[in-house]
Amino acid sequence: MDKKKGLFERPNGGLKYRIPLEYDGQEGGFYSRGEVLSSDSAEILNAAYFWPKHAYGNATIYRSDEQECSGEYAEVQLVQQHIGAAQKTCRKKIASSIYASNTDNAKEITGLTSCCFGTSSVAYGGIAEDDLVSADGTKPWAAVDTTTVEAISLAVLRTLRTSAKISDGPGGKPDVGVTTEALFNVVSGILQVQQRFTEDKDTAKAGFTNLVFEGMTIAADDFCPSGYFFAINSKHYGWAIHKDGFFQRTPWGDLTNAPSGVAGKTMKIFWDGNQVVNNRKSHAGHSNLS
Repeated sequence: MDKKKGLFERPNGGLKYRIPLEYDGQEGGFYSRGEVLSSDSAEILNAAYFWPKHAYGNATIYRSDEQECSGEYAEVQLVQQHIGAAQKTCRKKIASSIYASNTDNAKEITGLTSCCFGTSSVAYGGIAEDDLVSADGTKPWAAVDTTTVEAISLAVLRTLRTSAKISDGPGGKPDVGVTTEALFNVVSGILQVQQRFTEDKDTAKAGFTNLVFEGMTIAADDFCPSGYFFAINSKHYGWAIHKDGFFQRTPWGDLTNAPSGVAGKTMKIFWDGNQVVNNRKSHAGHSNLS
């Protein structure tokens, strides 16, 4: 989100965010001399719709807290501490919902579990997989998941990544894998013994310890649910954030004359947006791993 990689939309507003997607081919084929060619236009364009979600972090400084500060410098530090805590709270709320299984109209983020798992009749991004069928009968908006109870291994990761393949060449398979620290340590041990990995230097600069296996960066996330591994294609994943909702700060307000009557000041940091994808089958999830 910070580096604006992958999908990064900044809508002006609306009840839902529209994310264009392409799910089928156009008319075409081989022809011979003098043959009449079709000029029909196949309906190939559609869009997923993601409901905006709203998160906030609160900072409140009581009048007694200000009076306990010895000088302006201490007061500035107090304010910075509270703003920093509000930012951290807002980020944590978002991070904890990234893997959620919320429905489209839930108040929390539409998470990766909703994207990669779920029944064919339940809508994700406003579309149920049964509602989007290509000319050849395939379902391009189908969730890609594996629920087999098994131990994590390189073969499991390779199979999972292949299950979300959408094309040959660069960008055709998931390039980011996220799992729990416990499962990450298992994979790390396997890769180190076999010397079949490289270090991700870019993420290392940001303080993360990640590995790259067959073109997929693998990372551990404390918020990832136990036993899960998500394989994400970064070209088809990202965020839609309201133009006025990218951790927007409000001015400090006086609480003294508010209904609460508390002597102090308060401000909030708002985030308004949602996690979005434009190609559901390019991502895959595996549960029940050990």
